[in-house]
Amino acid sequence: MTAFDYSGRNANGQAVTGTLDASSVELAAQQLMSGGIHPTKIEKKGGVVSEDALSFSFGPKIKPDELIILTRQLYSLAKAGVPLNQSIRGLALTLKNKHMVSVLNDLEKNLNSGVTLSTAMSKHEDIFPRLYVSMVLVGENSGKLEQALKELIGHLELEQDTARRIGGALRYPMFVFIAISVAMVVLNIFVIPVFAELFEQFGAELPLMTKVLIGTSNFFVKYWVYIGVLAAGCSFAFINWIGKETGRIKWDGFKLRIPVVGSIILRAVLAKFCSTFAMMLASGVPLIQAVELCSTAVGNAAVGEKIRSMRRSIERGESLLQALGNSDMFTPVLMQMVAVGEQTGQVDEMLAEVADFYNREVDYEIKNLSANIEPIIIVMMACLVGVLALGIFLPMWDMFGVVQG
Repeated sequence: MTAFDYSGRNANGQAVTGTLDASSVELAAQQLMSGGIHPTKIEKKGGVVSEDALSFSFGPKIKPDELIILTRQLYSLAKAGVPLNQSIRGLALTLKNKHMVSVLNDLEKNLNSGVTLSTAMSKHEDIFPRLYVSMVLVGENSGKLEQALKELIGHLELEQDTARRIGGALRYPMFVFIAISVAMVVLNIFVIPVFAELFEQFGAELPLMTKVLIGTSNFFVKYWVYIGVLAAGCSFAFINWIGKETGRIKWDGFKLRIPVVGSIILRAVLAKFCSTFAMMLASGVPLIQAVELCSTAVGNAAVGEKIRSMRRSIERGESLLQALGNSDMFTPVLMQMVAVGEQTGQVDEMLAEVADFYNREVDYEIKNLSANIEPIIIVMMACLVGVLALGIFLPMWDMFGVVQG
C-alpha cells in the first residue's frame, strides 16, 4: 500500500484535502469518488499524477450481457435474503468466465474481511464502472441495495439497447463505404491494368480521364506495398491519437457532425445522459458527483467534456438549469422541463421523460435512415459509374467503332 495526498471537492462543492492508502492511483481515485469526493489532484511521494492517468484501465473486460446477468443474479439473491458473501461464492461456482470467477473470489475475500461491497468492487474497475460502484455505495448507505441493483439492471439494459441502436445506425453507411473502397481497390489493381494493355496494343489517343485512371492504377500496382505500410502507419497514428484525451474529444465531436448519422448519435448520447442522470438523482447521489459520473458514462468524450463544464458551473454556485443552458447541448423544450422539475422538486422524473423523448426520436430517425442516406449512396455510385464510363468504356467504344469501320 502507498500513501497518497489528495485534494478535491465534496458533494457540497467544498474544497477538501487529506491522505489515504491505496495500492495504485486508480484505486485511490475510486475510493475518493465512492466517498463522494471528486479529486482534482492526487500526489504521491515523488510527483503528481494528473487526472488524465485516471481514465486508463488495463486487463480483460467482460461483455455487457455478462455484467447484466451478474447484476440480475445478485439482485435476486439479495432480494431472497442470501448473505452477500454466500451469494458471490455461489455465483463464482456457476460462471465459466475465468477472469470473472477470480474477481468474484476476490470480492468474497474482501467481504469476509469486513470490507464493504462497493469498496471491494472499486478495486476491479475493468469489471465494475465508477457509476456502478457509486450506485452500490448509495444502496449500502441507504439500506436499499436491492433497489440500487434493480435500477442498475434497467440502466445497463437501456445502455446496451442504445449501443445496439447506434451500431445499427452506423452499420449500413459503413458497409456501403467499405464496399465502394474495396471496389476501387479491385478496379485499380486487377481491372484497369487489363484495359490499359488493350489500349496500348491499339495505340489510340486516350482521353484525359482514361490517362488519369491508368496512371492511378499504375501507381497502385507499383507502390502497393508502400501504400499498405502507409495505411498501417496512419491507422496506428489514428488509434494512438484517439487514445489521448484531446484526440478522443475531437474525434467524438466530429462523429456528432457527420451528416444524417451525427444527429442520431447526438440524440442517443443525450438520452443516455438524461436517463443516467435521472437514475443517479433518484437514488440520492449528490448532484456534483452525479454530474461527474455522467460525464464518463455517456460514451462520448466531446459531450462528456461539456458535462464536466456543467459540473464546474455548479461548483461556482450556478443552478442546474443555468449549467444545462451554458452547455449549449439541449433544446429549449428540455430546458423548460428541467425548470419545471426544479420548481416542483421532480428533476429526476423530468429527466426520465426527456430521455424517453430522445429515445423515441432516435428510433424514428433509425427507421428513416435508409430513406435519408439513399440519395447520398446513389450520388456516390453515379460518380463511380460515370468515371468508369468516361475513362474505360468510352475509349473502348471508340476503338470498336474504328475496327468495325
